Amino acid sequence: MAGEPEVALKPRTVGESQSEMTELILPNDTNTLGSLLGGRLMHFIDLVGAMAAYRHSRSHVVTASMDHIDFIQPVFVGDLLTLKSSVNRAFSTSMEVGVKVWAENTKLGKYRHVASAYLVFVAIDGEGNRVKVPELVPESASELRRYEGALRRRGNRETESERRRRARLEPAGEGSVRPGRSENA
Repeated sequence: MAGEPEVALKPRTVGESQSEMTELILPNDTNTLGSLLGGRLMHFIDLVGAMAAYRHSRSHVVTASMDHIDFIQPVFVGDLLTLKSSVNRAFSTSMEVGVKVWAENTKLGKYRHVASAYLVFVAIDGEGNRVKVPELVPESASELRRYEGALRRRGNRETESERRRRARLEPAGEGSVRPGRSENA
């Protein structure tokens, strides 16, 4: 609340917020070829990512972006989908979360890496105002690599956001069509 002193937030490790979920893929989750719908997979990724962000921040979180996702292999009806998430880096009020997804063919006992994604979550209070998040302390070489990579990806997101902002301000260029108008108008 305004006017109250800020409480020091205790730094947290990656392991304190790592999250995992498993889903059985059923026909309702798939397309006409029996493969998991990409949007359904994105929904699962968003959920498990939010779990890690929520655990790290100990506050409400909202998804700010999913700026990278790789669909590596298809997932089929009957597969068990395992999603694992961890906070890669905490900034002032936002966190980058990485998610890896594996599918298990239970009949064969085979696992395959099927997707990976990076998401950004923002911590908010009950009124929707941004709140500070604890610092993240990487402990292993792989956590440090992801921690450093998150800063680079944040710079890329900011550069792209600025490019899009400038493009919206520029007048319509040669050959462009403004929304709601035909090219013949």
